[in-house]
Amino acid sequence: MERRRHEHDFEEEWREAGISRGYSYTDYNVNGRNIERIVEPETVEQVFKNLEVPSWRKQITIRAMVTSIVLSFVFNFVICKLSLTTGIIPSFNVAAGLLGFAFVKAWVSLIEKFGLLKQPFTRQENTVIQTCVVAASGIAFNNGTSSYLLAMSSIVADQADRDIPTNVKSLSLGWIIGFLLTVSFVGLFLMVPLTEMMIIKYKLTYPTGTATAYLINSFHTPRGAKLAGGFSGLEATVGSVVSLHLVSKHTLIGSTFDFSSTYVGVGMICPYMVNVSLLLGSILSWGIMWPLIEKKAGIWYSADLPANSLHGIQGYRVFLAIAMMLGDGLYHVAYIMVKTMVNIIQQHSMKRKEATVINTHFSNQTLESMLENFDERRRKEFFLKDQIPSWVAIPGYICLAGLSIGVIPVIFPQLKPYHVLVAYLMAPILAFCNAYGCGLTDWSLASNYGKMAIMVFSSWVGLENGGVLAGLASCGVIMSIVSTASDLMQDFKTGYLTLASPRSMFFSQVFGTAIGCLFSPLIFWFFYKAYSVGDPTGSYPAPYGPMYRGMALLGVEGVASLPKNCLEFAIWFFVAALLINLITHLFQRYETRYRIYRFIPSPMCIAIPFYLGGYFSIDMCIGSLILLFWGMKNKQMANDFGPAVASGLICGESLWGVPAAMLSLAGLNAPICMKFLSASTNNKIDAILSGL
Repeated sequence: MERRRHEHDFEEEWREAGISRGYSYTDYNVNGRNIERIVEPETVEQVFKNLEVPSWRKQITIRAMVTSIVLSFVFNFVICKLSLTTGIIPSFNVAAGLLGFAFVKAWVSLIEKFGLLKQPFTRQENTVIQTCVVAASGIAFNNGTSSYLLAMSSIVADQADRDIPTNVKSLSLGWIIGFLLTVSFVGLFLMVPLTEMMIIKYKLTYPTGTATAYLINSFHTPRGAKLAGGFSGLEATVGSVVSLHLVSKHTLIGSTFDFSSTYVGVGMICPYMVNVSLLLGSILSWGIMWPLIEKKAGIWYSADLPANSLHGIQGYRVFLAIAMMLGDGLYHVAYIMVKTMVNIIQQHSMKRKEATVINTHFSNQTLESMLENFDERRRKEFFLKDQIPSWVAIPGYICLAGLSIGVIPVIFPQLKPYHVLVAYLMAPILAFCNAYGCGLTDWSLASNYGKMAIMVFSSWVGLENGGVLAGLASCGVIMSIVSTASDLMQDFKTGYLTLASPRSMFFSQVFGTAIGCLFSPLIFWFFYKAYSVGDPTGSYPAPYGPMYRGMALLGVEGVASLPKNCLEFAIWFFVAALLINLITHLFQRYETRYRIYRFIPSPMCIAIPFYLGGYFSIDMCIGSLILLFWGMKNKQMANDFGPAVASGLICGESLWGVPAAMLSLAGLNAPICMKFLSASTNNKIDAILSGL
């Protein structure tokens, strides 16, 4: 029998925190003898049962809102930079909860020394901060300034050789903010009436929301507080170190890469196979396919076309990436829908069977009283106490949808009111599927639903009537609603597990969304004016802009616009994406001994370097190697502090973008530049200099 921790092992730790002892006594009996009286830790809510849960109004504090605003700006800046460079953005839910705790805890500790502390820092307030920051960051991720909105600009249109006035719109800060304010709040009201069904009735997992909740709960225990303190110290240290910005560049398979600490950090957060898939895609495309296709210039496509023309080599890069992404996305959409329907049927069938058993054998007891433990009863009590009534949520959705139907055609005349109405009739079904599927698998397929909207609405409106802009704008409408639905449910799951009130959570969501609608366009505009955003040869190529415009062109023009043999290649890559996903799921289901599915690459990640290049994949693989060797030396420390180091690397270098952009706007250049050359190239330059 494995010996468990004794009472005295816990006593001092919990007494210091002023929390109930957190354990119960158990007698172990072996062969009729009581061996020893030992202790088992109690459940999460039993640990916190003696702490008062503040009302929903007291969970929303000024310090929480100020912290949320500061962190929202930081994460919006980081996400904007990542989306304009590679488009690969890791989840910041955990980082938001961690930094929210560290900031407020430091403030509370400071004012407590002066005897000015009026309200202790609770896990509910921590959850409110995390929810607000994630909501604001979600706007930065889905606002379209690096994808569907940028695809409307002449910068991207010129790359596609289709600079038709009805299909090009000049970017303006005013209409971008107006569009985001119009469409971003609708999804919040749409899913509120379904929270009880999703979280309590169906008991959906929402893995990211659950993991964030457990992290927040652990922070408010003595050991968790010490660990979080170590986190914040590490982040500050790493963030200051990365001000020594590395700028050395090297050549790799037809592209360049720099040792960017941002992507080293992203690589430490992303799973190993994501980074391996990116490297594999870089080698496959820039190392093999593109050099071979470039040899067909003048045969498959005109050799006189510019390098960024979609009718030349760029067309193969963009449309093969689109084909693989669509294959991956459509497979997951179908998989999630089938799994959703099967799960719902199983849930209803199980409820009926359980109800029959209970009514037959235990007529005096209810199913809930038999099956629920202390934690579930307590969480359900607080979750249902402050529910937002349906008479607020449903009219809210109808009013905001009506407002959008009137406003969006003013911003985009190519979209008629009946187009927007159809989008809002489709949205509830897609939002439910995405929120339910996210609860089962942790996958949000908002971008995939948005790509489907591009194809449908662009072909419906037609090229001459502005179908490209109509498809891209409808993508924004659908993505905003569908992504908000899954993000809202993730955060409500976090709130359910930390006893945060649904009303304080909803307020935090609304506040965070409003912040995001202002911060994300302003930060994008900062980059847009300082750099050549959208230029494939520049520092911020915004790879998804040309891809989204390519999808819209495909919708209005059909496959006839593709260069020779591009359609055949696209079909093969589309089928390959389907087969890779199918094989992965078959191995997950039927092969559990060696878990071979862990080593199957991701089609979506393979496709990303097709257009963008392979420069960032090296950095991300370096991040994976750092975490791997760190784990081999000290696995526990790598698990505990790896996310903190990664967040410091990402935030530190990303925030360097602020002074860098200011210097660029001022027209100032670095006084010294370094470039590393091969030995042969260096000898040639020496010979030239000697001749001079």
